[in-house]
This record gives sequence, C-alpha cells and structure tokens, in this order.
Amino acid sequence: MKISWTWFHKLGTPKWFYAISGRMLPWLAGAAVLLLLVGITWGLAFAPQDYQQGNSFRIIYIHVPAAMLAQSCYVLLAVAGVVGLVWKMKLADVALQCAAPIGAWMTAVALVTGAIWGKPTWGSWWVWDARLTSMLILLFLYFGIIALGQAISNRDSAAKACAVLAIVGVVNIPIIKYSVEWWNTLHQGATFTLTEKPAMPAEMWLPLLCTALGFYCFFGAVLLLRMRLEVLKREARASWVRDEVLNSLGRRAAQ
Repeated sequence: MKISWTWFHKLGTPKWFYAISGRMLPWLAGAAVLLLLVGITWGLAFAPQDYQQGNSFRIIYIHVPAAMLAQSCYVLLAVAGVVGLVWKMKLADVALQCAAPIGAWMTAVALVTGAIWGKPTWGSWWVWDARLTSMLILLFLYFGIIALGQAISNRDSAAKACAVLAIVGVVNIPIIKYSVEWWNTLHQGATFTLTEKPAMPAEMWLPLLCTALGFYCFFGAVLLLRMRLEVLKREARASWVRDEVLNSLGRRAAQ
C-alpha cells in the first residue's frame, strides 16, 4: 500500500509525469493506429451484413466506441475533480481541462453517427429518446466545463469550479447507461456487457472490440499529448522544463 501511495504521489509530480508519459505515448499511439486500422477495416469491409439492417448497421463500429469513450471520459473528469479537490493534486486539473474537449468531440461523434444510423432505422434523424436526450445533456456538460475553465481567470478558482461541475454532472452517466431499462425507448440495449455474451456473432463483435480498444488507446495518446503540452505551459519557469527544452534542442541539433 505504501508503494502504491508513493507511486500515486509521484504521478502527481509534473516532472515525473512528463518523463513517464513520454515513454507511454509511442506505445499508445502505435496501438491506437493498429487497432483502429484492423477494427474499422474488418468491420466495414469484411464483417457480415445484419439480417435486419443490412449494411447500415456498420456505423456501429464508430458510434458505439465513441459513445462508450464519451461516457468513460466524463467519469475520468469526475475522478480528476475529486482528486483535485481532496488531494489538491495539480495534475488532476490538467487532466480535467485536457480531457474535456476530447470527451466533447467523442460525444458529438456519437450523436452525429447515431443520427445517421437512426434515419434508416427509425425513419428520423432525431427523436427525443431518453438515451439521445441524456447524451445531448452530456455534450452540454462538456461545453459547460470547457467554458467555465476559460471564463474564470484565476486558475485555482477555475479548477475548483470545473471539478464541482464534473462531479455533479456525473449523475448523468448512470442515466445514459440505464435509460433503455428505466424507460420505454427506441434505442437498443447495451452492445457489450461484462456479464452476458454479445448477442451478435463473433465475426461482428470482434472488430467492434478492436475498434473500441483503439478508441481508448487513441484517447490515452491524445490526452497524454495535451497534458504534456499543458504541463510545459504551466511549469514554464521551472528549471526542469528549461533542461528538457535544452536537451530536446540538443538532440535535434545532433541529428
């Protein structure tokens, strides 16, 4: 337990985070490219047609991973908010501010692809379905966090305000997840669950799994990249940042 807490506190140190994230970034980026290439190609070109929806179902390989990631990202925001408020960890706010735009984009992708999928399936681009409405609220929550962080000039006050909004807004996540069970909705149930075997055949859900993992690796890579840039910006006057920049310039000159 002592080792875990030591590692946790080290991770909250900007210098240590910058070093460890630099080693993780190439692996995450490579995994994202490989998984997305395999999953999307497999799903769009080689997976069999759905017996009811035909080829229109193939948008699932973009829609479902984006929707999953949009919700997971917001949970990350809430966790970062708690860590920032309770342990006063600097990197918690960095993670929150850097992850929010990515989550907003994923939510927008989920909504747009859902609308495209809904047109041939439901006969309409949009219905005020419980799942769709709660996803739209999620997008507004992301926008609210981004706007709040930019509107408040004092960094500490902005961090606290964004953390509170992220924590309060996390109540929307179980509403999104269980809306199809709590209310009579047009939206289908969960594609993946931890307790049940997927309803679709393996040649359809395996590429979906690859794509979902690729989306998460992509998120991890982009988040680390954004956080590294933000850390350099916030710690610009620190001696380790100056040393890092000089070392980087030295390596480029040597090449």
